[in-house]
Amino acid sequence: MGIATSNPTSPVLPTFLLGTHMPAWMRDSRFVGVTLFISVNRLRRRRPLPPSRHDVCLDSGGFTELKQYGTWRTGPEEHAALVRRLRSQLGEERVRWAAPQDWMCEPQVIFGANHHLPPHHPQYFRGTTPHHSDQAGRTDREFDLAVRLHQERTIENFLELRRHAPDQPFIPVLQGWAPRHYLRCLDLYGEAGVALEREPLVGLGSVCRRQHTAEIGNLVQALTAAGLRLHGFGVKREGLAQYGRYLASADSLAWSAGARYNPPLAGHLHKSCSNCPEWALRWYAETQAVLPHTSP
Repeated sequence: MGIATSNPTSPVLPTFLLGTHMPAWMRDSRFVGVTLFISVNRLRRRRPLPPSRHDVCLDSGGFTELKQYGTWRTGPEEHAALVRRLRSQLGEERVRWAAPQDWMCEPQVIFGANHHLPPHHPQYFRGTTPHHSDQAGRTDREFDLAVRLHQERTIENFLELRRHAPDQPFIPVLQGWAPRHYLRCLDLYGEAGVALEREPLVGLGSVCRRQHTAEIGNLVQALTAAGLRLHGFGVKREGLAQYGRYLASADSLAWSAGARYNPPLAGHLHKSCSNCPEWALRWYAETQAVLPHTSP
């Protein structure tokens, strides 16, 4: 099964995207020159949307979807229609690309888990497997098979999105956990007729919670050497410092969590700066300062 591998749009890839959950920022003049990264879930019920004043990339909200429900509640046709509507309202030239409905491969996403990490709120993961009571006792083979299923579903969704909406700039996403998983996912795309080295951008998923490790840095370097232009989902400063020069782009919403557990900026009257544009812009400027100066 093959598809045309040329994307209808070739986005100018920003170095770093500022994650946000605040739709109003797309009209805020303070964000001139900043590309925003926002989930479609924050925009789905807002009608009509005014045109965006800034470049925007659309996240699919997949981590939250699988964490809470263990599956996608909407299909590719509905997702494609949503992205088409958002681009028509925000401005087709403003929405650079959109993420597909990929399937993350973190063990807790697959098997389900309860996390109690003070001072953060407890996090419950529903799990995507039929019997997902706990990660404990799971064999490597069971995990590998579950990862393979998530990869196949990710690729199938991408192919369906391209079929339903060939005019929309959906990017493929590599999913996995260990480096061998990602390399297998690369092969699976090839078997499906998608040459990732010809794509303007390829997302790299399930890395944000272990991005500081040498293993991920080596993987990013190897994939870049294979000709892929990578977008790192949720890559924080530690990851950018280690392997940012091998990424075409990256995003992060880490500023909001940092603001939630720190005092507000001087003179700010709100309880925390977790929704604060001034905090976000300061964090963005500090992050820009640590980005590598060389391109991959």
